[in-house]
This record gives sequence, structure tokens and C-alpha cells, in this order.
Amino acid sequence: MTQINQKSASHDGGERCGDCPIRYRAVCAHCETDELALLEDMKFYRSFEPGQPIVWEGDRMEFVGSVVTGVAALTQTLEDGRTQMVGLLLPSDFLGRPKREIAAYNAVAATKVVLCCFRRKPFEDMMRTTPHVAHRLLEMTLDELDAAREWMLLLGRKTAREKIASFIAIIARREAALQKRDPGGRMRIELPLTREAMADYLGLTLETVSRQISALKRDGVIELVGKRAINLPDFARLVEESGDDSDGGYLS
Repeated sequence: MTQINQKSASHDGGERCGDCPIRYRAVCAHCETDELALLEDMKFYRSFEPGQPIVWEGDRMEFVGSVVTGVAALTQTLEDGRTQMVGLLLPSDFLGRPKREIAAYNAVAATKVVLCCFRRKPFEDMMRTTPHVAHRLLEMTLDELDAAREWMLLLGRKTAREKIASFIAIIARREAALQKRDPGGRMRIELPLTREAMADYLGLTLETVSRQISALKRDGVIELVGKRAINLPDFARLVEESGDDSDGGYLS
């Protein structure tokens, strides 16, 4: 039985596949009309409040799925009970692995999260009969590998200022991709995490996160709008501050 915290996770109405906001980045990106109909028959939606566990490391998972809205934190538990954040799931990211029934990570909602879930067995059957679904999942897995390498670099080599700028740039790139455009010029994004959660994610203190955000604002790299919204006057300037090149690679 999948441990999804059944008491507090609620079914969400969701949207039809053709109208889904992550349609062109999700695992179903290359599906045709008849294939979308098959997915409609095997899917269900669940919503999770901030701080609510989606799945625990070591649990059996009877589903796989995509994040439709919100952000989830991925953590692993060490032998002494400590937890280490190992990544984030952003909209269109995939949770779970076909043919792997046991969850490798804890997944906890960092914001309100809506998941589009697929029952594991029907989804695995569809992968065998629909090669481009398997191919799309492979593409997403390789993207996840790139993100993991970026995460290692971010934690291991970057300064606090570069970490904050990198995090903002990652969010900006994802929002642009969901809108089917390249990031660039002036942009507005919504930060998905509180400053406390950003500090935990980036391995910084809350005071350092606040200080660096204020410094980026003072230097004209970002403009703060309310609690979470940020204007980026020049995305290329933000990338420079992150220590990356225009393609996301590290500047040595």
C-alpha cells in the first residue's frame, strides 16, 4: 500500500490532459489524442499542503506522476536520523520510477502541490506499447541527472551570492520553458519557496539568504515585488551573477 498520507491528501479535480499547464514538458508531451485518452483512464489527482509528506523513502509506490503545480523537496535520511535535501521537484517533473516499487527519497510538499498520478501497472503497460512515452521519460531522466550535477556544483563550489542567483535563474528557466519560450530580457517570476526553505535548500542561514537577496536588489539584479514575486530586469545579468554561462554551465 502506498504511503501517501491518505487522511490529508485530497483528490483534486485537475484538468483534462489536453488542457494541462505542463502538457508540453510532462511525460505525455509527445502523446497523440488516443494516447491521451488512455492516460485519462489511469490518472488521478492529489493535492498536498505545505509540509505534508507525499511519499517516504522506503515506501512501496503504487503510482508514478508529474508535478502540475507547486514544489516538492526531495530528501534522504542518513543513518543517524539526519536528513539531507537532495533536490526539488518543480512543475512537470516526474515522481517515481517505472519498475521501481520502492521510493528512493522522501518527497515533501514545500508549497501547495498538485500531482497528476498514474497507476503504476497501467502506466508500465503503456510504456511497453508506446515507445515515445518511454523515450520522453528517458529524456526527463537525463534532465534530472543534469539537475543533480548542477545541484552538486551549486552546493560545493558557489558563493552564497551565486547560490541565490542560481536558484532564481533555475526558477526563471523553468517558468519560461512552461510558457514555451526562452528566458531572456525582462522577466517576472514567483519564488516557490520561503526564505527559510531557500536557506535549507541551499545550505545557507536565513540571515545569509536575506542579506544576499537585499544585495542583489541593491545592485539592480532583481526587483522585489511583494513577498514572493521578483522582477528580473535583465536575465543575462542574473546568469552572470550566478557564475554560469548562458547555457547554464559553470564559468571557470
